Amino acid sequence: MKVGMIGTGAISRMHARAYRNIGFQIAVCTDVYEPAGRKFAAEWDAEFVPTYEEVCHHPAVDYVDVCTFPDFRLEPIEACARAGKPVQVQKPMATNLDTARRMLDAARAGNIPLGVVSQHRFDDASLFLARALAAGRLGKLLQCDCYIKWYRSPEYYSRPIKGSWKTEGGGALINQAIHQIDILRWLAGPVAEVSAFWQLGALHKIESEDVVSAVLKYASGATGVVQAATAFWPGYPERVEIHGTKGTAVVTGDKLTAWDVENDSGDPAPVAKAVASGASDPMAIPLEPFERQFRDFADAIANHRQPRVSGEQGYQALEVVDAIYRSCRSGQKVVL
Repeated sequence: MKVGMIGTGAISRMHARAYRNIGFQIAVCTDVYEPAGRKFAAEWDAEFVPTYEEVCHHPAVDYVDVCTFPDFRLEPIEACARAGKPVQVQKPMATNLDTARRMLDAARAGNIPLGVVSQHRFDDASLFLARALAAGRLGKLLQCDCYIKWYRSPEYYSRPIKGSWKTEGGGALINQAIHQIDILRWLAGPVAEVSAFWQLGALHKIESEDVVSAVLKYASGATGVVQAATAFWPGYPERVEIHGTKGTAVVTGDKLTAWDVENDSGDPAPVAKAVASGASDPMAIPLEPFERQFRDFADAIANHRQPRVSGEQGYQALEVVDAIYRSCRSGQKVVL
């Protein structure tokens, strides 16, 4: 597959390494800061073009990968829809639900696949849990939580756009914790109610939250807790904890670290101790889940199906984030 890259920052390099490992080629790229874009093009033997429209309409491109800041996702999708090019975007898919819905509408009108990069869906731990929960191995779900107690340095937030409402859509919740919220939404199902509190700029000089806590009630009747932060030095691996009537599963970082289930049967659980996490370094994450997701997106294109993490599923994760933010602002329970 030949990929067109829009945005050539740090996450683009992670994507580029994953593409190289699976034999995909970055054919063309662009960046609003031309020197950075041209440097990236030289590193990855790609053609640099001045505008995102040229990427979306480029004849050599099989699909487009959008790695810009979250406030610039709609325009490339609209251009891809006009050009008939499949497109995937980095998480979060947008800074707000209205823009996200317009993205879905544009992709649908253009009859193109839209994917959202949420690579933790492709961790071995997540894939095992999805199968195990579908088989009822944990019984009825009672409590489904996630804890993202990370640390980011002052330098990470040194640019005014970092942690801004306009460009990034918020702070620790939408940018860091959305991965685990997506996992909970996928495994535990829809969220019915949210009550939440935040601390704006508790440690960092940002306008959004670097500490947030929420209590969830799922449509199934299960409850849950979300704790997200980028203020807790030195940073600790994120956890997803799922408790059912038959036992408990804990995912730490990218690995299943606990599987305690009464009278369990079925495939052995891939329990491990060594984990990878972006707790204090955003780039300290494995490439293989990216590779799996990119292969899935290519297969979705080839077989005219939805990717495993579609635009609609990206919207569902953002919907939970939006509800938590609305509860923080109002001090009231939010019903989805």
